[in-house]
Amino acid sequence: MIPFVDLRAQYQSIKAEVDEAVHRVLDSCQFTLGPEVEAFENEFAAFCGRRYGIGVNTGTSALHLSLLAAGIGPGDEVITSPFTFVATVAAIHYAGARTVFVDIDPELYTLDPARLEAAITPRTKAVIPIHLYGQTADMAPILEIARRRGLAVIEDACQAHGAEYRGARAGAMGEMGCFSFYPGKNLGAYGEGGMVVTDDPDLARSLRMYRDWGAETKYHHVLKGYNYRLEALQAAVLRVKLKRLEAWTEARRQAARRYAELFAGGPITPPLERSDGRHVYHVYAIRTDARAQVQAALAARGIHTGVHYPFPIHLLPAYADLGYAAGAFPHAELAAAQELSLPMYPELTSEAQAQVADALGEITADLSRNGHASPATPQRA
Repeated sequence: MIPFVDLRAQYQSIKAEVDEAVHRVLDSCQFTLGPEVEAFENEFAAFCGRRYGIGVNTGTSALHLSLLAAGIGPGDEVITSPFTFVATVAAIHYAGARTVFVDIDPELYTLDPARLEAAITPRTKAVIPIHLYGQTADMAPILEIARRRGLAVIEDACQAHGAEYRGARAGAMGEMGCFSFYPGKNLGAYGEGGMVVTDDPDLARSLRMYRDWGAETKYHHVLKGYNYRLEALQAAVLRVKLKRLEAWTEARRQAARRYAELFAGGPITPPLERSDGRHVYHVYAIRTDARAQVQAALAARGIHTGVHYPFPIHLLPAYADLGYAAGAFPHAELAAAQELSLPMYPELTSEAQAQVADALGEITADLSRNGHASPATPQRA
């Protein structure tokens, strides 16, 4: 069996240090915020190249509070991509704003900057570019348009810890960058966690208050806030993992190179990596017109896969009130119908990858012989 991710293997490699960190927190009896969280905030902010880190309980909360800190509220519009996990749009809804979608670049899966300006209205107040699968959006044109039009840029970097764009780390380009530490992320907690990073001291002050019931000091509530605090146990685990993140990222990148070599000359097209960026391969995404058959055949061979994501947000019942119909965002819709995520984690062996590649070769050949659709290559419009 080849798992989609292998958190157990990762834990075994760091077990002694993680166990010591957990016991350190238990001995301190400081379980919410406190020195462990503050230390992790400083370390992760430095990792991203930012001055301030504000730890929260989830990546969703990071997005929600960033919108509030930017002054986003009812009557405002926020532009983002429909090809993402639902949390991005949920956070906009929590802030009381309306989501406006822009289609994706079909090769990179991130917001297409060429389509951005046409979506801006007098009500637009912010853009949330999503760094999907471990690769950043094309930030230069997005930032240029946003600055010229007076829009806040809040990076959804929840899948992009350590990704880079023209030398800048994910999370370090907009006013704020938002991260998730869900267990399956490249930097994952043993539970939930999130963080906002910023260089702006006023934003950092507001974010700290918003996450802790709006209080600047105990019982002195300046804002109407939330209980979004990061737990010390999670911070302690994340501090252990952060020290290894660069090595783990390079292992993922090496695994991506092995996949590309294994797929060379065959029907599978490896994901495109920006020439001016650094992909950290949170997800290794391929595409096929026969996803259900390919996924089932891989599962029958003991190879676990995922789909990220089977529905673009504008076609989910929960967000039908946004008023978009099928066909509104054809690149996002096609990606949602074709994307298949292969096993990808630092501990993935070359032998396991060869098994995946061999199995895909056999499955696609069988489908082709039987007249089924073949793997798809995304085409630029």
